[in-house]
Amino acid sequence: MSKFCFFFVILHSVKMADELQKSWLRAERGFRTYLTVERGMAGNSVASYLNDFQHLARLGLELGLEPTALDADHLRGLIDRLCDLGIAVTTQCRMISGWRMFFHWLELEDEAADNPAELLTMPSRPKHLPDVLTDADVTAIQETFDLSLPDQMRNYVMVEILYGCGLRVSELVGLRLSGIYASDLSLRVVGKGDKERWVPVNERAMQLLMLYVETVRCHINPKPGEDKYVFLSRLGRHITRNYVFMFLKDAVAKAGIGKQVSPHSLRHSFATELVQNGADLRAVQEMLGHESITTTEIYTHLNDRTLRETIDTYHPHYRK
Repeated sequence: MSKFCFFFVILHSVKMADELQKSWLRAERGFRTYLTVERGMAGNSVASYLNDFQHLARLGLELGLEPTALDADHLRGLIDRLCDLGIAVTTQCRMISGWRMFFHWLELEDEAADNPAELLTMPSRPKHLPDVLTDADVTAIQETFDLSLPDQMRNYVMVEILYGCGLRVSELVGLRLSGIYASDLSLRVVGKGDKERWVPVNERAMQLLMLYVETVRCHINPKPGEDKYVFLSRLGRHITRNYVFMFLKDAVAKAGIGKQVSPHSLRHSFATELVQNGADLRAVQEMLGHESITTTEIYTHLNDRTLRETIDTYHPHYRK
């Protein structure tokens, strides 16, 4: 091969690689617009889907394939690779859902005739049942707080709201003053996908919340843009998710509770108490803000486990 021909081949290869990269960048921009504008997804959800998309983009660039050229076999090979890397099954399931959304968008744009990700089988999810806090556990956690200190009074109330209302930690730290309806004993919170929902609050929890607002928060000077939030630091900034994780971890250690506890544990415990005491599953779904009843059904499984443990403990045949 002459030097000229070799140079031409190299130049052509570089140009093809550049065009391939541009095609994936165009796909990323289009997919982002679809998620944001047409689907109306929140920033965190969009970022999650785009992260799943990046795995496809890297695979396509590696194989020299445009987005529409990937098929089910390519995707299965990618899943196998992720398994080898030790990616959790739950993460794999989320990725497949993201890929299905991407190829669905290509179908809507008439860029693809089918959705290869629909041919993938979801990996079996592990049957993981989270640790559940008892009412005594929650009381022990709250008793570690010194209510004479403003910050600890605030933390006490946050635990009360998490456990008493089943809020996500993001919903707690994002709670606004305008979302408190004291006379109606309810809160208006913003959940996943920026969806609002009404959450009932028991009288004691509402009294504690208003006590915090009227005796602690009123003495804090909020930073610009922070005045709308309920829970503020002493410096006037709204409390972060990480802070809730940290102070709860510290309180659990002080209470001597030997369980893996996070803010989500309080939400799990809220739902478990309701279901085990006979609450309607649809009502619990509404309070938790679950889109699918399937998500809420985990608490019926928790209840089944309790029943089995009761049999094992108290049935004379199994105590032998």
